[in-house]
Amino acid sequence: MTTLTDLPKPTTRPPVRRTKSTALNKWRRRFPLLPALIFTIVVTQLPFVATLVISTFQWNILRPDERRFTGLSNYTLVFTDDRLRHAVLNTGVLTASVVVLSVLLGLGLALLLDRRFRGRGLARTLLIAPFLVMPVAAALLWKHAIYNPDYGLLNGTLNAVYRLFGADNGPTVDWISTFPMPALVIALVWQWTPFMMLILLAGLQAQPGDVLEAARVDGASAVQTFRHITLPHLRQYIELGIVLGSIFVVQTFDAVFTITQGGPGSQTTNLPYEIYLTMFRKFEYGQAAAAGVVVVIGSIVIATFALRVVASLFREETSR
Repeated sequence: MTTLTDLPKPTTRPPVRRTKSTALNKWRRRFPLLPALIFTIVVTQLPFVATLVISTFQWNILRPDERRFTGLSNYTLVFTDDRLRHAVLNTGVLTASVVVLSVLLGLGLALLLDRRFRGRGLARTLLIAPFLVMPVAAALLWKHAIYNPDYGLLNGTLNAVYRLFGADNGPTVDWISTFPMPALVIALVWQWTPFMMLILLAGLQAQPGDVLEAARVDGASAVQTFRHITLPHLRQYIELGIVLGSIFVVQTFDAVFTITQGGPGSQTTNLPYEIYLTMFRKFEYGQAAAAGVVVVIGSIVIATFALRVVASLFREETSR
């Protein structure tokens, strides 16, 4: 009878020792990346460290002799000041509205472009065009060509409709002053819908064709196929679009500055524009730096979720 002591002991492999030549070869392979790493640190990390240092000072450029170290008091002000809290609320409303509407419209356009029809290539090019326009140029287009109360497209269309029914010109509406946040949201949705459309269109074209064909054979309707097959397949692509869109939209400055300038009455002042006002209007460098650090940390948190979503997409594609 064989006992446990009679069983052969597993042989353990001796630990592999790194030779000096192996470590030298690894450093030789990494050495060409060293200039890019140094450049990245100098361009991104050193300014961020400088911002962290400035955020601990009470520093107004109009009174440079009164600069003093105050620790975390600027961060306390960021989270307790009513004006900054209002800017945070506006940022959340703006970001959520733009991202949700862009995803819904992008999904509808992606479903349309996923079908075969004559002129599909031209339609794709035209629908992608708004995303290729410079943000400042797009904001100027919406402010002057569409929203302007005297010669804008919206009021011109309303006047034409009124005249069509035999009435005089319609009322002149100052769209930016009357509806500041919706005006800003619509302009940004026009710009970001093509971005969402491209992500969701890639997800639609990555669907396995045999699964869709099996659903048709089994008698599933188009609505049932979309609800039970297409939508679950697009879940990660929708999450990716939401996360990436939130990263970019939360940093929106050019549209706010160009279209509304935060007004009227700070109704559209978001965090980036509030940081601009604190820095270049009030000249409070410490407060602006603290608010900037908070925005950067929030963006890093959102970017972390984005990277996880991207990694899960890659894992799913690799497992197929």
